[in-house]
Amino acid sequence: MNKKVVVGMSGGVDSSVAACLLKEQGYDVIGVTMQIWQDEETEQIEQEGGCCGLTAVDDARRVAQALDIPYYVMNFKQEFKTNVIDYFVNAYLVGKTPNPCIACNRYVKWESLLQRSLEIGADFIATGHYARIEKAPNGRFSLKMSKTAEKDQTYALYNLTQDQLSRTLMPVGDYAKDEIRKIALENKLPVAHKADSQEICFIPDHDYAAFIQNEAGDRVPGAGNFVTEDGIVIGRHLGITHYTVGQRKGLNLALGYPVFVTKIRPETNEVVIGKSEDVFTDRLTCDHVNYMLEDDLKEPRHLLAKIRYGHRGENCIIQKNEDGSITCVFDNPVRAVTPGQAVVFYEDGYVFGGGTIR
Repeated sequence: MNKKVVVGMSGGVDSSVAACLLKEQGYDVIGVTMQIWQDEETEQIEQEGGCCGLTAVDDARRVAQALDIPYYVMNFKQEFKTNVIDYFVNAYLVGKTPNPCIACNRYVKWESLLQRSLEIGADFIATGHYARIEKAPNGRFSLKMSKTAEKDQTYALYNLTQDQLSRTLMPVGDYAKDEIRKIALENKLPVAHKADSQEICFIPDHDYAAFIQNEAGDRVPGAGNFVTEDGIVIGRHLGITHYTVGQRKGLNLALGYPVFVTKIRPETNEVVIGKSEDVFTDRLTCDHVNYMLEDDLKEPRHLLAKIRYGHRGENCIIQKNEDGSITCVFDNPVRAVTPGQAVVFYEDGYVFGGGTIR
């Protein structure tokens, strides 16, 4: 009997081709779009091309028809609200810069979708992510970087569990983007030329501060002081939810030289300002660690670390602390280490693990 796989279909070319490839490989494929956040009343979201809007459903349904596979829309709005939107808002309120895609992947796209898929008799779930899942000699599952480094999405997937990885297929990771579009064209998929979605899906206008204000209301900290590292007041800021470490634009400070946000101090409602060199550091600490390639960090290890999605990576030594957190010391200073973002560690192209920057 053919193995049954539920493919999370966003209406984009990558997940559409994932479904196509798995069907060609002989799997019993079911297409599912996750309805996760909006009750969509405006056309703006449609124009922005978010990954889970009404156009996503229409496009995914047309692809499913072209592939002759069953297709369903599943409602995960509550899971998304709790695990992604609330987490996103609460992190900004305490001066951190969260990564909602990582939370969505771990708790919604995998945990919730996998559970519901198993309930309907599926053996696996699959996505259109540019990553590969491999079993290491020690028996553990890990993510391997995709064929094309510039499209690689392992950074946003470092938090997946062993059980989730063991039940996941990622067929797109073995291909380059132009190869994926070629497969879509050859199979006459209606989304072959569709543009990639880039931004956070639930903030299509990119105005994070307004979204947080709308969600959190009275809990949003008001205006406060811009200060230097040693506490000298140099201006007023709009509220800490408007800023992130490394930011230069929108500060409206005329000090005669370029200035950047170097720290956010939620306890005093201050935003610390410094020069370019002040944004560099050679170390960080991370917690909420998820190990992937091995089950723990038993001794210091020399690895490659990425501190944000687009970061090319920097060599480092990582060491475990008594409280379970990890201290990471870089070979060369890195720019804008941002509390709330993820740091992901790699060994020979495999995800060793990662955590949340503290």
